[in-house]
Amino acid sequence: MNYNKKSVKDVDVQGKKVLLRCDFNVPLKAGQITSDKRIVAALPTIQYLLKNGAAVIACSHMGKPKGEWKPELSLAVVAKRLGELLGQEVIMAKDVAGEDAKAKAAALKPGEILLLENTRYMKGETKNDPELSRDLASLADLFVNDAFGSAHRAHASTAGVADYLPAVCGELIEKEIGVMGKALSDPARPFVAILGGAKVSDKLNVINNLLEKVDTLIIGGGMAYTFLAAKGCGVGNSLLDKEKIGYCREMMEKAKAKGVQLLLPVDTVIASHFPDPIDGPIEVSTVSVDAIPDDMEGMDIGEETRRLFGDAVRAAKTVVWNGPMGVFENPTLAAGTIAVAQALADSGAVTIVGGGDSAAACEQLGFADKITHISTGGGASLEFLEGLELPGIACLQDR
Repeated sequence: MNYNKKSVKDVDVQGKKVLLRCDFNVPLKAGQITSDKRIVAALPTIQYLLKNGAAVIACSHMGKPKGEWKPELSLAVVAKRLGELLGQEVIMAKDVAGEDAKAKAAALKPGEILLLENTRYMKGETKNDPELSRDLASLADLFVNDAFGSAHRAHASTAGVADYLPAVCGELIEKEIGVMGKALSDPARPFVAILGGAKVSDKLNVINNLLEKVDTLIIGGGMAYTFLAAKGCGVGNSLLDKEKIGYCREMMEKAKAKGVQLLLPVDTVIASHFPDPIDGPIEVSTVSVDAIPDDMEGMDIGEETRRLFGDAVRAAKTVVWNGPMGVFENPTLAAGTIAVAQALADSGAVTIVGGGDSAAACEQLGFADKITHISTGGGASLEFLEGLELPGIACLQDR
């Protein structure tokens, strides 16, 4: 896939009406935004467009209303917060591409911004319906996609509109594909990838694809126990994907054949049960990975493994990390994830953290400003690492 796409800075936006796809799928509690990070991330592109004389028609989905008008998933709360951040009014449409949206888009002047309602209020959005795509496109002269978190979806507002409008990327997507694209296609070496999280099955294709590119692949988190089982270790009650043991053997053989160092945990933090509540106190001990008792469960990487993984990161020139090393939500079981985040923060390498839990861990631990790039898209960044074509990027004009 070609990631050398035209950006908003490669085209003239003066006097144009711009349909801007953002990722405003913010977390809500009791109708209030609990984190405005995604709104803040969209500001550079919005401010660039407004400053350069465009009229901005922003759109996004929120949650999963499944084609129904659910008031609790209205983007009105986003319009209010976006207006506060921009220091100007954000006009709110009462619909997505209906009469109100069309009237307000037609009246919109350069330097003004309109926000459409939740695109997923329309059944045609997730089906990439051509009629909805045409209706959305009719509001504007140019399409700018800046929603990396939804770029792996072939929806009307992420890809379909590009069939009817010239399409380029915003600053957020430009950075995502620039940093991650270079890491995968032309990395400074040694290139180290770290994969964690619960299940091997979630990252089958990622592992396979990365073994074609990296010098070292580190496996931690719950998925490591299936690899350890494939090596012949007893894993007790730890997470185990029995159907994938053969696959793990294949991947270990592939790594050996390609000269890729595949690092697995050598010791593990164990407990008798999963913490309940998730952040409550829990009694733990550390054992070698070949000495996990039958009635115990691995929950985090041990101290020796933290050193092993940290040394590999410190020797790297490019590091990609996706997925925590343990049940990091629990302070007792967060040491492995903290150690990896710390190693990335201390590294002189290009460091890229995929979305989701590993990104949240870096932010919670205060390491975000020491990481080269933290991806804004969980599912999208995983598909990127798989080497898949992302519809919301493939539809954009090549440079």
